[in-house]
Amino acid sequence: DAPNLIFFSVPFQMFTNSDEAVSCNLKNPKYLFLYPWSQSWNVLALDGSNWQRIDLFDFQRDIEGRVVENISKRCGGFLRKLSLRGCLGVGDSALRTFSQNCRNIELLSLNGCTKITDSTCNSLSKFCPKLKHLDLASCTSITNLSLKALSEGCPLLEQLNISWCDQVTKDGIQALVRSCPGLKGLFLKGCTQLEDEALKHIGAHCPELVTLNLQTCSQITDEGLITICRGCHRLQSLCVSGCANITDAILHALGQNCPRLRILEVARCSQLTDVGFTTLARSDICCFTPLNQITDGTLIQLSIHCPRLQVLSLSHCELITDDGIRHLGSGPCAHDRLEVIELDNCPLITDASLEHLKSCHSLDRIELYDCQQITRAGIKRLRTHLPNIKVHAYFAPVTPPPSVGGSRQRFCRCCVLL
Repeated sequence: DAPNLIFFSVPFQMFTNSDEAVSCNLKNPKYLFLYPWSQSWNVLALDGSNWQRIDLFDFQRDIEGRVVENISKRCGGFLRKLSLRGCLGVGDSALRTFSQNCRNIELLSLNGCTKITDSTCNSLSKFCPKLKHLDLASCTSITNLSLKALSEGCPLLEQLNISWCDQVTKDGIQALVRSCPGLKGLFLKGCTQLEDEALKHIGAHCPELVTLNLQTCSQITDEGLITICRGCHRLQSLCVSGCANITDAILHALGQNCPRLRILEVARCSQLTDVGFTTLARSDICCFTPLNQITDGTLIQLSIHCPRLQVLSLSHCELITDDGIRHLGSGPCAHDRLEVIELDNCPLITDASLEHLKSCHSLDRIELYDCQQITRAGIKRLRTHLPNIKVHAYFAPVTPPPSVGGSRQRFCRCCVLL
């Protein structure tokens, strides 16, 4: 505690504006030098109550375990939110000290801290009963033992991210959801061992669930997801991209049981068809990510039944035409709600579609990559009606002529990239 001190300063931008303001919200350089004569600065920096929210992501390469230990000793029970995202040098020992000193922690991000193991979750369970948000994404040593520990000591848990923790199975999920009934967000992307049995436990014990990400959980089927639909009526966001076994039965179940659903991601779910999307369109989803099997029929249903549609991704939907966009552009969502439409890799779309979208006054962004029938002139005409729109398109350069006397074939930049 000598007067000469080098103290890490940290940014606060990770946290939302709704968070309670801290007493010391300074935009400092990486290091803050406090000289002996600046007693007021020393008092300010050493007062743990001024360091309630800390994000060390910008300094991840410099952060070692001892830094986290020192921060925890300074901040103690005042610290509420800490992000160590990407801090590869932090391990179980430092986090045990942290857990002992910072028992009021509510939000902790350990995303990408690959050194940590189940031991860290045991420490959090033992010392941090107020923990609400925990991010363990890409901490690949995490197993079912971590989830069981959290279930025993962190009953207030509301959001858990264990994406890419591929050792987790249904046993860990079962222990977690039985003891944490307030779970609102569960991110299980890349947890490839999860089967329908795990989803049945979630559906039975997570009535407050709002967000669920199951991307690339390739073993799950309709059976497990229907249980989710029937038990999680508050669900607003669901990602099942890469879950190739699901069928239209899921879309029917979502439409019947999840009236608050606003975001659905189903990329690479090749068994979903127009029939299922037509049913789902009636549930008024605001952000909709379909796939290449759908046709203009789905867009007609969206235009009729989704007046609050804000974001529509039609990437790689090779069957849709200008007629489908015409119906969408004349629907109630188009005039005041629709903000983003993605039409990249839609080969049948022409400049006529851009004409149909001119009345979408709220349209902020349109994706047109690899739409070979779209022209610069068509985009220019769209901008005369929507001058602030962001248009993302790519026009391949003209293929240069072969060099005189040369036999080597030349390609445009686009072909080289492909």
